[in-house]
Amino acid sequence: MHGEGDFEGSLGRGVSGSIPPAFGVVYGASESLSEAIFGGGSEAGVRVGGTDTNEVVVTRRGLFVTGTDTNVGKTVVSAALFHRYRSEVSLCYWKPVQTGIEQDDDTATVRALGECTDGEIFDQGVRLPRPVSPHLAARWAGRRITVAALLALWESAPVSVRWIVEGAGGVLVPLNEGELMVDLMRALHLPALIVARSTLGTINHTLLTVEALRYRAIPIAGVVMVGPPNPENRRAIEEYGGVPVLGEMPWFEPLTPEGLRTWAQAGLDPDGRLREGWA
Repeated sequence: MHGEGDFEGSLGRGVSGSIPPAFGVVYGASESLSEAIFGGGSEAGVRVGGTDTNEVVVTRRGLFVTGTDTNVGKTVVSAALFHRYRSEVSLCYWKPVQTGIEQDDDTATVRALGECTDGEIFDQGVRLPRPVSPHLAARWAGRRITVAALLALWESAPVSVRWIVEGAGGVLVPLNEGELMVDLMRALHLPALIVARSTLGTINHTLLTVEALRYRAIPIAGVVMVGPPNPENRRAIEEYGGVPVLGEMPWFEPLTPEGLRTWAQAGLDPDGRLREGWA
């Protein structure tokens, strides 16, 4: 784990090595996407690392739910994942960074919309007032968010469940003067599920997000589009981004656990692209 003093984020030095291909997702040398998300084998979630030692490296499996923008629907999609997958795998939700806590509590929203038990919520993390970027909310509160501090919380999280981790804003949102949200994503080693609008402008925003993730070799599980169905935008994202759209979530009026459950069970990952890693 990097200490606060020696961790250099995307703003600090960029990324070494060549840029990954525009199409094609980068995983570990010998793992599929499903293994990256849900693990595999009899000891899923635990890897033995090192070449000359018996060091055991404990990893946690799951998804990092990110978005092309703020208020794009990440929290509702996170809740929908519980309705779609909890019958097949044990899940737990974590919101590492929350700003504007006086008016928005995404953890409480997921708990309610996803009908989650206490065991399905990991309610630890940075909670700050004022609905602004994390780096600014922290500065105004006299605090500093670091990837190292968030990883320390992550080390205390259970390894026996599969994780739904929700980011704040998009992938390039600053956490501090030198680290971005994508640096946390890279440190957690979880594939990304991108939540994107279905409306005008989404092609550019989604492809920029895909490019930012691939540049840092972060696997992409797929995209969930939110809003009125738009076949042309969906086709463009899949063709130019080389990523699957795993669902098209409507705007719910009203938004209820029952309505979300009905959609998720029928419309979220209907082809079971994410299921193969659970066997």
